Amino acid sequence: MKHFVIIGGSKGIGKATAELLAAEGHRVTIFSRTPYEGHAHSVEWEEFDVTTDEWSDQMPEQIDGLVYSVGSINLKPFRGLKPEVFQQDFNLHVVGAVKALQAAQKNFNKESIPSCVLYSTVAVGRGMPFHATVSASKGAIEGMTRAIASEWAPKARINCIAPSLTDTPLASKLLSTEEKKQAIGANNPMKRVGEVSDIAEMTAFLLSDKSSWMTGQIIHVDGGQSVL
Repeated sequence: MKHFVIIGGSKGIGKATAELLAAEGHRVTIFSRTPYEGHAHSVEWEEFDVTTDEWSDQMPEQIDGLVYSVGSINLKPFRGLKPEVFQQDFNLHVVGAVKALQAAQKNFNKESIPSCVLYSTVAVGRGMPFHATVSASKGAIEGMTRAIASEWAPKARINCIAPSLTDTPLASKLLSTEEKKQAIGANNPMKRVGEVSDIAEMTAFLLSDKSSWMTGQIIHVDGGQSVL
């Protein structure tokens, strides 16, 4: 049994990943602002806000992997965006991930090869209107993933998943009706939006020993939207 940490795991992809890992027999600790309301017995929840709280001794004593599943969808025209908005997104996506990874690294299990997973977006590699803030932050995440991977290897691994729009609570305003889902899905090569399970399954795979020869990778789980 391994022990994984998920930051922002009370909803959406983080929650689904936690329950997949629990079903595989692992222990999971979630840190998030809102409580975990699932039923997996091996999942523990600790209240933590990455925008205001600081890591001290909250991390488990021995960690086999971490998922940073905190995010935002801030889609606005570039012309009216203030620098403060870019800074807020950067603090949430990048600085928050940096602090969590550094806190976790201190407690990495030295008897295994810990694995971490970050998230980007298809918009980094494929220009999309109104995505300036998220693309800036997630572009930094992709570069940081490769840099950390080169530093950690061979003692630990880190990879990044770059999804297209996925049906999560975070995207609820964009996908609030079946008509909206169908309209947005029609622009995807696979003719649908992503499901939570699409991303959670890949996350669980990257945390597992089955992906032991993968590190520093940006994996596009996006219905082919990044290349087709």
